[in-house]
Amino acid sequence: MEKSVRITRHLIFLTIFFSLLWISGCKKAGDDNTATADKIGRAQDLLWLSPEYQAGTYRNIDKIFITRSIKRGSTVYPLPYSASQLSSVKYSLNGSRTYDIDDYIERNQVSGLLIIKNGEIILERYAQGNTASSKWLGFSTGKSIVSTLIGIALQDGKIKNINDHVTDYVPALKGTAYDGVTVRQLLQMSSGIQWDENYLDPASDMVNIFSCTVKIKPGCILEYMAQLPRVAQPGTQFLYKTGETHVEAEVLRAALGGETISDYMSRKLWANMGMEADAYWALESENGIESGGGMICMTLRDYGRFGLFILNNGIISGSPVLPTGWVEEAGFPAPDSPQCGYGKLSSEYNACPDPYAYPCGYGYNWWSLPPADWGEWENLNDPTWWDTDTINVSKPDFPLLNGTFTAMGVFGQFIHINQKEKMITVIWSTWKYPWIDPKEYETYSFLNAATAKSQLQ
Repeated sequence: MEKSVRITRHLIFLTIFFSLLWISGCKKAGDDNTATADKIGRAQDLLWLSPEYQAGTYRNIDKIFITRSIKRGSTVYPLPYSASQLSSVKYSLNGSRTYDIDDYIERNQVSGLLIIKNGEIILERYAQGNTASSKWLGFSTGKSIVSTLIGIALQDGKIKNINDHVTDYVPALKGTAYDGVTVRQLLQMSSGIQWDENYLDPASDMVNIFSCTVKIKPGCILEYMAQLPRVAQPGTQFLYKTGETHVEAEVLRAALGGETISDYMSRKLWANMGMEADAYWALESENGIESGGGMICMTLRDYGRFGLFILNNGIISGSPVLPTGWVEEAGFPAPDSPQCGYGKLSSEYNACPDPYAYPCGYGYNWWSLPPADWGEWENLNDPTWWDTDTINVSKPDFPLLNGTFTAMGVFGQFIHINQKEKMITVIWSTWKYPWIDPKEYETYSFLNAATAKSQLQ
């Protein structure tokens, strides 16, 4: 999820992209699959779908990509409905107008909304053709799942130490810029490797590795990552890199010694936790590795159950599945990693090309909300950044979200963890651009109001 590319640049690159036929072919359901009733787009168009194709495609990823199932178990973790449903939430962005739940869903193109408190569902809504059985693509929320699996592998002793070198597990990266980079630095997006995350530039690193999956070329992503140069010392600068989470997946695959990542996830988490349905993970190639950058699909309630696993510090039926203290360590920026600190991510501190004040910090593939003062959040009202989605707001202040953390994926996907309130929120969306800061701000405004209302019930 890139935080610093302006909308005007997005539109220019989008025009360029559609004028180039830079990718040909897809795995199945190719050029003619858009004629289906569900309006499923093509694999190669996933990051650039028009609104009419977004929802149908996001819930049918298995029809256009090669996938591997993540099997559920024989029992289901109960998610009962609370006797006190959250039927009314009121929030305001600037004090001049009040919005409610329906407004939030409509204004933010929300296709699924789930709030769990104290283990019970207090709000569940579906839109855009989704139902309780729909399996939705979480995009980069899957990065937080990858980091969680690395934590589980640490608990199992399959990964010896979080500070091990990446090349200890992936020897193919020896002699590259990844020499000396640790697994922890990967999780913090602090390897020092050069990267361009721009989703709408056909020449960007992000688009290049995405094309690997579309072309179904085994080992393509790792080969691409191996040729990238170093631009900063490892552990000194934060730079968001989807390709880096694929390297994390390569570390995990090597550590598992032959078991697939999906089977490991099924055995240690999915079946163990009691998910209600099989999930699935898109692969880089036939019988290949799972796409670590975030191509996992599951039901809304199972996203919620994953959130509960994190909320409960990785303990299932009294047994620790994650190392002691892992959730605290993974959810928040570390004191010894100032590049991941609150307000630093998109700043000059990290040599951002378009620096601006953004309040969050970064843990291990989790975005951390400030513990107290939210600081500034610049450019929310600037149309050169956010086109018609601008909002005029005062300094952000969401006190009931202080010290929480969230997984985030492009086009408006969230798994928000509020341990203090014992509250999980999952949001599916179909935003028109990969990321829109004003909509992220509005999401926090809604969550803060929903949390306040839940305290009164």
